[in-house]
Amino acid sequence: MPHPDFGEAVVAVIVTDGRVSEDTVMGALGDRLARFKQPKRVVVVPDLPRNAMGKVQKNLLREQHADLFAAPPVSAC
Repeated sequence: MPHPDFGEAVVAVIVTDGRVSEDTVMGALGDRLARFKQPKRVVVVPDLPRNAMGKVQKNLLREQHADLFAAPPVSAC
């Protein structure tokens, strides 16, 4: 995913039954992966987009979450 500081950032998109949260995943990966390999965000989705062959369509995931690191609009005072 595009990131303003890193160029691209690692994002984990997971399907879960609701018992796993972003904090749980990040905590589990903390001791197992180097810091630069850890996802910057974890997104929980009900299912992954798949093509007719059953393969995950990563390009659709990129499009769906392209604004994940977009800066919030600045309001003028």
